[in-house]
Order: sequence, then C-alpha cells, then structure tokens
Amino acid sequence: MADVSYYTKEGLENLKDELQQLKTSGRANIAKAIAEAHDKGDLSENAEYDAAKEAQGLHETKTAKLEETLSNARLLDESKLDTSKVLALSIVKIKNVKNGATMSYQLVSESEADLKAGKISVTSPIAKGLLGKSVGEKTEIQVPAGKMEFEILEISR
Repeated sequence: MADVSYYTKEGLENLKDELQQLKTSGRANIAKAIAEAHDKGDLSENAEYDAAKEAQGLHETKTAKLEETLSNARLLDESKLDTSKVLALSIVKIKNVKNGATMSYQLVSESEADLKAGKISVTSPIAKGLLGKSVGEKTEIQVPAGKMEFEILEISR
C-alpha cells in the first residue's frame, strides 16, 4: 500500500495539470515520433523507432506513477491546522541556537518542496526534527553537516 501524501490546494492542482498534460499533448507527441520513425522503413534496424518506443514506455511509467500519487493524495484544509505544534503545511520560524540565524520554512509534501520558496519536504531531516514540537521548544537535529540545535520561534499556517 502506498503512503498517503498531504498537499496544499496549489500543489494538488499542479499534479492534476501535469497528469492532464502527460495524457494529452505528451502522448500525442510520442505517437507522432513513433509514426515518423515507423515511416522511415525497416523497424529492425531503426534506432529512431527504438528510441521513440523507449520514450513511450518511460512516459507511460511516469503517467502511472503520477496517477498513483494522485490516488493517494489528500488535500489539507489549511484553515483548520493546529498552530500549537508543528505539523505538515505549518510555516515554522526557527532560530539556529549556535549562530542566531533565523529562517522560516513551510513543511510540504516531497513533490512540493522548493527550498528557494521556503518549502521543505516533511521527510527532510530538519522537518522530521521539527514535527510535533511547540513554540519555545529547542530541538537537536542531525543534518548532513552534523548536529544542529534549533529553537522554534513561531508556528503559523
């Protein structure tokens, strides 16, 4: 059984749009490439045809994985999130205890993660170390660079 993933409304819409694109123009482009390669003659020695068929297989695999992801996707109602502790979709302002640097992250599903936009995956080491914690709590998190201590300054949605 696949894991259930929670998404923002925007993230879920992006997944649906991507799947729609794969099923429509993506499949049409691959069918066109196969037809063009097929028209070039002998299929037993046609590298273009082989490449187009391989691309088709990869495309269908990606489509199937995205369909599975969507079937296990759940929309989180951000207005009902508990802000007393860190949860998926929480926006958390934390302070690095060692150097005093503060940063804010929103904890999102893996496919929505975008560090430049301040969105980190709930499966990342930092997010895992923050989940379930409350404002004022300090937590020591093992990251690739070693152990870091953070203090939770604020939780919002």
